[in-house]
Amino acid sequence: MPGLPMSDRANALTDSLPLKIAAKAKKLIAEGHDIINLTVGEPDFPSPANVKRAGINAIEENFTRYTPASGIPALRKAVADDLKKRHNLEYTPEQVVITCGAKQAIASTLLAVVNPGDEVIVPLPGYASYVDLVRLAGGEPVILETVEEEGWRVTPNALRAKITDKTVAVILNQPHNPTGAAWTPEEVEAVGSVLLGKNIWLIADEIYQTLRYDGRPHRSFAAIEGLYEQTALIHGVSKEFAMTGWRIGWLAAPHPLASAVGKVQSQVTGSPNAPAQKAALQALLDSGPEPDEMNRAFASRAALIGDLLAEVEGTHLLRPEGAFYAFVNVESFLDGREADGFKLDCSMSLCEWLLEKQGLAIIPGTAFGREGYVRFSFAASEGEIREAVKRFKAALSSL
Repeated sequence: MPGLPMSDRANALTDSLPLKIAAKAKKLIAEGHDIINLTVGEPDFPSPANVKRAGINAIEENFTRYTPASGIPALRKAVADDLKKRHNLEYTPEQVVITCGAKQAIASTLLAVVNPGDEVIVPLPGYASYVDLVRLAGGEPVILETVEEEGWRVTPNALRAKITDKTVAVILNQPHNPTGAAWTPEEVEAVGSVLLGKNIWLIADEIYQTLRYDGRPHRSFAAIEGLYEQTALIHGVSKEFAMTGWRIGWLAAPHPLASAVGKVQSQVTGSPNAPAQKAALQALLDSGPEPDEMNRAFASRAALIGDLLAEVEGTHLLRPEGAFYAFVNVESFLDGREADGFKLDCSMSLCEWLLEKQGLAIIPGTAFGREGYVRFSFAASEGEIREAVKRFKAALSSL
């Protein structure tokens, strides 16, 4: 029926471009097309066997009812214990909120801290959902541009320059999607220190913290002296344990924020998935050898895709230091030239051409707020990575 109202916030949102392109690639594959799909940041490994068994056991034991809104006590305690073990951070179980994935932890945190007109600083390029989630919470995203020449790092001076009396939060993600940048402990310390003593929340998206290939330890923002009370620490099982579809993430935060996020969650979702919480608990208590094997494989793939893309003339790449992404500069090919009926004047048109005519599915930089780049996910087999770069190189060489 025409004319029925829709909210301004819904009208302002866009579909997730990476998920949209991934869905198109899967559709083409289902139709029988030869497509190499390096779109979504999703490990190609199965969830660990002990984790799957814990989920099955939970179902068979009828652990299928509502849980407490902030998650089952055992899992909240396991997260707190894990944070102590990894980062020497002291959290009580009451400071942990289990959520339906890390994305929901970020969304609920923003809903808990942002009022209409408040500003949230968002570095770009960055995870595709940050800007829309800020807007969904009624806030104003303030864009902080990072550049390849500085290793895609947020610098203390750049962050300081974006802070105003309306700033209520900053979202920082490292290791980084989409660039693969992994900050040094000293860089984390320097940037985090800018916020010390200010009435500003630091939403620290550290979902890729175990996926590093630079030989340096991960330094959590919450571990910076004096910043603990301002930090909303985000993590989950999706990347580390190849559990993307289980949809379990969490927030660890000071008591007032954890309580507020728990209230938001109680209204929005009621509680996280019950069997999935049991599976996540098993992952934290007894991860087994599989995650280590997966991390070694990703380190090998990071080196492989870096070597292969270095041979593609006309492009440039900051080699991946963490996560599982390669963010490639393709500006020299976006001059408006024609190729098979496509006008290559932006990263989106280049990716559409690569998908439709070359059988290669990757994500345009515009999805992450940066034109002139494309993102490869190397959460795929080495054979797929080799074939993907082979097609990429051949396609660009034909222009």
